[in-house]
Amino acid sequence: MKYLQGEYPIIQKQALAKDIYSLVILCPEIAQIACAGQFVHILPKGFGLRRPISIAGIDKTAGTLRIVFVIKHQGTQAIADLNQGDYIDMIGPLGHGFTLLPEAQHVILVGGGIGVPPMLPLAAYYGGKATAVSGFRTFQQVILQEDLESYGAQTICCTEDGSAGTVKGFVTTPLEQLLSEGADAVFACGSIPMLKAVAEVCMRNQTYCEVSLEERMACGIGACLGCACKIRKDHQEEFLHVCKNGPVFKAEEVCW
Repeated sequence: MKYLQGEYPIIQKQALAKDIYSLVILCPEIAQIACAGQFVHILPKGFGLRRPISIAGIDKTAGTLRIVFVIKHQGTQAIADLNQGDYIDMIGPLGHGFTLLPEAQHVILVGGGIGVPPMLPLAAYYGGKATAVSGFRTFQQVILQEDLESYGAQTICCTEDGSAGTVKGFVTTPLEQLLSEGADAVFACGSIPMLKAVAEVCMRNQTYCEVSLEERMACGIGACLGCACKIRKDHQEEFLHVCKNGPVFKAEEVCW
């Protein structure tokens, strides 16, 4: 796994929703080797531990990465306090990303909440061959639907309270319908309960599925052993690291 560390300039900042921000970072060396599903590890000023944030956009020509994150605690608040022109301490790209299937004719991208941003690089790759199903609790949290559409993906927005989008309820409702019509693969990122439900739907429909797991990380490179998850391969269970072996795993291999 090749990765780089340095301080890189922020060239664009945007507020997307309450406590959700988008940063575009100029980092040509990292952008050239980044792929969909990987993440970066950011050190907020004044803190000792880095924060993992999924890559939401890769522009190899411009040499930029985009990250979209939500303020959870003081560390992510410190990152949100940065502005255009400031430098950000970043390691990346890290982790094992999604499998790209050039022969696929239809893929489904399932994102829940802050799990929607990692779907953007996949939408950029698959374009009109992708259907993006996004789930949010309420209309105040809806993000990136226009960005997904700009790549040519069909978008289906779900909110649990029905305050926005076309579906009231969970992402599994439109996913069931889409899989009944046929799909080559499903790629998903979100909460563990959502990913487990998506995995079960895909298994029932015998559809290939990859999931991006979230876990607390300290080092981000597999050295601290703090982000272990149980995986089943060849009928045997083993613990692998979300930061190094993941964050993307085959859904059928995860011990939910």
